[in-house]
Amino acid sequence: MILLALETATDQCSAALYCDGAVHARSLHAPRRQAEILLPLFDELLAEAGVARSGIDGIAFGRGPGAFTGVRLAVSVAQGLALALDRPVLPVSTLAALALAAPREAATILAVLDARMGEVYAGAFRRSGEDALELIGEESVGFAEAVVLPQAASWFGVGSGWGAYATALRARLGITPLSGVDAAAQPEAAAVACLAAPLFAASGGMPGAQALPVYLRDKVALTRAERGMG
Repeated sequence: MILLALETATDQCSAALYCDGAVHARSLHAPRRQAEILLPLFDELLAEAGVARSGIDGIAFGRGPGAFTGVRLAVSVAQGLALALDRPVLPVSTLAALALAAPREAATILAVLDARMGEVYAGAFRRSGEDALELIGEESVGFAEAVVLPQAASWFGVGSGWGAYATALRARLGITPLSGVDAAAQPEAAAVACLAAPLFAASGGMPGAQALPVYLRDKVALTRAERGMG
């Protein structure tokens, strides 16, 4: 199985090529430049692996949540490639890709991205295999001090939200132990590829026209007062 994967929901621009278990990847910090460098990254990966575009079986993409422009870019590029190559796509949660950055010994992971305006995107995950995660509850957007936490023996925190709102998130955990934090972790295309591979093998993906972004936040112009924070 050969999959192209991309993740652009943050300032990071990453691309990966999954070839029967081997992963070739590129990742660059490229605020506002993802659109110009993403396709060249794909070409580099294909050349490195000796794979023609016609040899790709599908396209996996980080479907959000994250920066609106970045999430829209991922969806549009995935749809464009799917149309050009006549291949299916497979959306993967950006928060799940972030959670996969946690150490393998971390059983329950709280992935948190800084959503700006004092809010975070958050998702709680349970590791169910080497490259497999199970979402516990629902992904959400809201204030760090109000993140919904399922019950767990302990948590490992990953993502920029832990850098921006560490105090509020630690307070939200209460007495539940925090086994560690990696605030520098980013959602990467390599993780998108690894998460997508078993799903693609099981389902075959979906038509590109059905690829949809997940923003979570419907309105971006509300103040904290309007959101009830006073």
